Amino acid sequence: MANSPFIRDVPATQALEAWRAAREAAGCHERLPAIDVPIAEAAGFVTAAPVWATRSSPPFDAAGMDGIAVRAADSLGASETTPVLLDQGDYDVVDTGDPMPAGRDAVVMREHVHYDAGRAELRAALPPYQHVRSIGEDVSAGELLLPEGHRLRAVDLAAAAAAGTTHVSVRRRPRVLILPTGDEVRPIGTEPGPAEILDTNSLMLAAQATEAGCEAQCLPIEPDDPDRIAAVVAAAAPQCDLLIIIAGSSAGRDDYTARVVASVGTVAVHGVAVRPGHPVVLGVVGRTPVLGAPGYPVSAALTFDIFAEPLLAGLSGAPPRQRPRTRARLARKLASPLGTMVATPLPRGAGVLTSLVRADGLLVVPTGIEGHHAGSTVSVELLRGLDEISGTIVAIGSHDLVLDLAASALRADDAMVTLASSNVGSLGGLVALRDGLCHIAGSHLLDPATGEYTVPYVDKVFAGAAPEVGIVRLVHREQGLLVARGNPLGIGGIQDLTMPGLRYVNRQRGAGTRVLLDHELGKLGIDPRAIDGYAREEPTHLAAAAAIAAGRADAGLGIMAAAKAFGLGFVPVTSEPYDLVIAPRAMDSPQLAPLWSLLRSDRFQLAVTGLGGYSTREMGRRIR
Repeated sequence: MANSPFIRDVPATQALEAWRAAREAAGCHERLPAIDVPIAEAAGFVTAAPVWATRSSPPFDAAGMDGIAVRAADSLGASETTPVLLDQGDYDVVDTGDPMPAGRDAVVMREHVHYDAGRAELRAALPPYQHVRSIGEDVSAGELLLPEGHRLRAVDLAAAAAAGTTHVSVRRRPRVLILPTGDEVRPIGTEPGPAEILDTNSLMLAAQATEAGCEAQCLPIEPDDPDRIAAVVAAAAPQCDLLIIIAGSSAGRDDYTARVVASVGTVAVHGVAVRPGHPVVLGVVGRTPVLGAPGYPVSAALTFDIFAEPLLAGLSGAPPRQRPRTRARLARKLASPLGTMVATPLPRGAGVLTSLVRADGLLVVPTGIEGHHAGSTVSVELLRGLDEISGTIVAIGSHDLVLDLAASALRADDAMVTLASSNVGSLGGLVALRDGLCHIAGSHLLDPATGEYTVPYVDKVFAGAAPEVGIVRLVHREQGLLVARGNPLGIGGIQDLTMPGLRYVNRQRGAGTRVLLDHELGKLGIDPRAIDGYAREEPTHLAAAAAIAAGRADAGLGIMAAAKAFGLGFVPVTSEPYDLVIAPRAMDSPQLAPLWSLLRSDRFQLAVTGLGGYSTREMGRRIR
């Protein structure tokens, strides 16, 4: 028709960009306003700000099994042939989850305890903290629990509540209005006459919008009268965040949608290279996006997925939902670049709720199989969309709060970018990087022989491939002894860790902080065995700080930011660099580009210094 506004089939990506530009020019919402809701009512909402833990979970050292709590030292020498007998005053009966009694540091499972005239008989020696859930094992106060732009699930709500959250800042739900049109369309529940059809499209699109986390409402059916449709569109647009007009989007005699939108607003695109669904209309009325969906049901459903779903997710700051995918055999050749998906195990345990919060998928290990070896190929049941997972920057290595802050900032800037950290210590991170299991490794390993950080260890771990490995300075940070508020024991430095009665909490082997401690002890000629608690290991600075804040330890080496997070005292020991080690050929990859851009941001650097004990003077500088 000569007067039809039908233009041509625009490529889908070009159509999306044209619609985005039209929305921007009209002043449409980029993000919906934030609202505060009780945690019990937050399911399905998207976080408008990061959620930080305000309390540790568990909040105390807790028994991990039913049994008796004992001092591990009292079990030394116990065996089947030489059992150790404990008097009633030397053990306490505990149930799973009970706080550990004072002076007890291990639990013997009930089925492994034998009693003889009231005395407990132990037939095996116990390591310290066997079957004990340390304070903060699940999450430590001050730790990032959920980033901005995260759609809240049942497990997220439980983890947030356990970490002290009562209310959460979320984006309000997008409001979608659906306007069915057509002389032949009749409401569901009526008996259609000849040449009449039921309004099933409204039902379908409303359900799709609800599944996408929106509030959806269907308007009354409007006949094919362009003036009436235009009046309804003009009145409905200010009341919603997306208006969907069903049918009338093609180039037929009664297809008025494009003309109507143009008469009361702006048409950005009419006709997209999508089959089915090519006669879609994309426009703006006032400050509200408008989608003209074709009348064929499959076309309408697909246009919602392709155009409405990304828009609505963007308004909430969340990544678009992705359908589950599976492997299939192609009937003909299909060229595509190859990629690799890596699965990194998270901490396990029935009480570690955050392992589900942070998980991308589930790996089932069948009964009778001990496990899977590193490097083996496994089948994973996905908990997130594959497109969302593929945008993840994987960091394995030393723990630092700046990585938590970066994870939230990256997600806030782009919902499809995630920084996932796994805390295994600096050396473990370098090994994982060498084996191709991550993109970056956080490291602050000190070489005692040269006084140099990171580089000597990269040379040792990567050997001949070391020149291809990138090293970027993230921060300088203050390391010192975390002590109780006011430093009641008067701890002045490393030399005081052998003080009688002082209980120390250490970091895991391979951690840069552990290497630093051993270096300082060596300079002072102190045998680590002289420190009570040297064998007690925690995976993060915050976990060590949580143990001290709860009174279960008196000191631990850690960063100033961890002391600040828990209101602890801090005895400075040294200032050290913290580096990001980059996989060969990954430095200039598009995947890491958002991270480098973030490190150049003045706003991000200001947020880092606000944590306490950090200097950003070299942030982003390439060391190698």
